[in-house]
Amino acid sequence: MDRINNKTLLSILCAPGDNTLSVVNPATGELLGHIPTQTEAEIEQAISLAEEAGNSWKQKTAKERALVLQRWYRLVMDNQNDLARLMTLEQGKPLAEAKGEVAYGASFIEWFAEEAKRACGDTIPGHTGDRRLLTIKQPVGVVGAITPWNFPLAMITRKAAPALAAGCSFVCKPANQTPLTAYAVVELAYQAGIPKDLLQLVIHQSPEVVGRVLCASETVRKLSFTGSTRVGRLLARDCAPTIKRMSLELGGNAPFVVFDDADIDAAVSGALASKFRNAGQTCVCANRFYIHDDVYDAFMDKFIAAVDQLTLGNGLDESVFVGPVIEASAKQRLQRLVERTVEQGSRVVKGGQPQDGLFVEPTILADVEQHMDIVQEEIFGPVAPVLRFSSDEQLIAMANDTIYGLAAYFYSRDISRIWRVAEALDYGMVGINEGVMSTEVAPFGGVKQSGLGREGAREGIEEYLETKYLCFGGIQ
Repeated sequence: MDRINNKTLLSILCAPGDNTLSVVNPATGELLGHIPTQTEAEIEQAISLAEEAGNSWKQKTAKERALVLQRWYRLVMDNQNDLARLMTLEQGKPLAEAKGEVAYGASFIEWFAEEAKRACGDTIPGHTGDRRLLTIKQPVGVVGAITPWNFPLAMITRKAAPALAAGCSFVCKPANQTPLTAYAVVELAYQAGIPKDLLQLVIHQSPEVVGRVLCASETVRKLSFTGSTRVGRLLARDCAPTIKRMSLELGGNAPFVVFDDADIDAAVSGALASKFRNAGQTCVCANRFYIHDDVYDAFMDKFIAAVDQLTLGNGLDESVFVGPVIEASAKQRLQRLVERTVEQGSRVVKGGQPQDGLFVEPTILADVEQHMDIVQEEIFGPVAPVLRFSSDEQLIAMANDTIYGLAAYFYSRDISRIWRVAEALDYGMVGINEGVMSTEVAPFGGVKQSGLGREGAREGIEEYLETKYLCFGGIQ
């Protein structure tokens, strides 16, 4: 990690103690090191410093902020390989995926550097002859963020870049399981010229403590969170007394649909990418597979054969496609979920064998029914339950039968059906003949209990801007 500045990273690591957090490689169990944690008082101090730094930052022109963000983008891409290796060590995903995440995360920095100069207001036709009406856009203020372990770099840049571009300051709690990647990418931000008080990381032994401080603070005017729906509900409750603006990117239960007119080979390829990327630990992963009766056998034969080729192991091995899950509790939950589904009447047709350490074998379940627990829960692991359907109407009802509404996928070559189904699916994002659809140029977010707001695209910077209306009177 020479180009990231090893000395800086080593300065973050410390001797173990009561106020430190250990970081472990999930593939090997190796201790990577310890980092210091903050007290509640120190987190509150970080918020105060961020407010002060934001007062200066928002006075800069949009172009000045954009130039700093562009330098950050270039530093991240210059250090892509080192950042990816660090991410694989602490998170477990295959190295190729980690490199892809670095590029994906950097793309948001580049995009919002450009969007900083496009945060425009409007002129409004006056309702009387002696008045002129217009709106301007101003930064929200101090932003608090809580990011997950499954994308430890991209989830920070996807939030921090638009906040900084808009003129806000940013205080972020990275996931306790994967803080090193967060510290590394933020160090590069400092090297790019972003003031240290403006962009801060805070961490505590108990994640709930940081959330409580961010929610209760009257200085923090916006909270952005990516994580489970359960935690999102708690944060929304705790933000209510201060009426904060919120962006919530919460849980998903994505249906993956293969119609009778689909290209089966393309559908299998999309299924592999959507389901088993990051060991199935993404909010937009295909969660339940609906296959039309007429192509069920053909799809299953090819799907099982394709999954049989997936290699499981340490992400630093270039031949590995599926790495470990993040922690023991995640593996235990997946094992219980598969066991319960089999008890309810399904069959394991691929995988499901016990593995050492934190590895979970890619698994396919057949004879799954809509009422089973695995259909209603977010799996968050390399387990694929497969169901049958016989009509478009039946499929839409089954696919929408969930509290979630983040992502959905379907394969069809009938343009009429494509429009009907795309409009009928109650999801914020729909992949049509495509298993991976996230990009910085398109809005990312869900409906129902999958969240509030959008990240990325032109909508992303609006989440960090307030619209102020100005009325000029007395114009003769």
